[in-house]
Amino acid sequence: MRLILSILLLLIAVVLMAGLLAWFAERRLDRTAEAKSFSDVGKVPAVDVALVLGTAPIGPEGGPNRYFVYRLDAAAALYKAGKAKYFIVSGHRDGRYDEPTAMRAGLVERGVPEEAIYRDFDGDRTLDSVARARLIYGQTRLIIVSQRFHLSRALFLALHEGIEAWGLEARDVDTPYSIFTELRRYPSALRAYWDVWMNTPPGELGKPVRIGVDPPG
Repeated sequence: MRLILSILLLLIAVVLMAGLLAWFAERRLDRTAEAKSFSDVGKVPAVDVALVLGTAPIGPEGGPNRYFVYRLDAAAALYKAGKAKYFIVSGHRDGRYDEPTAMRAGLVERGVPEEAIYRDFDGDRTLDSVARARLIYGQTRLIIVSQRFHLSRALFLALHEGIEAWGLEARDVDTPYSIFTELRRYPSALRAYWDVWMNTPPGELGKPVRIGVDPPG
């Protein structure tokens, strides 16, 4: 019985330490991103290309995903303000949904020309999207578009990839869809540090794409 209690206490201690470490990692990333992340599109430097990070177009309740909608609103504001000429819309594609194609359609609806939008179908993780922006699309200066909690990781990973990046903060949702949606940022922050420490490569590469020269796929 004493052995079982000791093991249980050890497991609780490990979980608490992991949780504390994840919380610290997320807070550190957020503070680091403050100087490079803006909610006002007018404060963002003008660059050639913006990277829009993907999420599912449909939310858990079956309607439009508000994270998705607000990211596209922010990206379209960049274009209208003359802050970006081209967009990489990077996300996941499987049998359920196609994030890059849905993002392209949403941006076209908001007034961005289709020929200015490049779809990256291999952005399965934030690391993949950021690394591929440099390795496949040849970008060393970027505006990254997402919600603030996501941008903090993306800007950290961009710095590791040798990209000079700024973030445009899309509006956050008023009420998260679930406690999982709210809490996942903490282990994700810890994983970002792990990826940098371990020099984790992106999952997929492929043929280089010259933005503004090669036609969008």
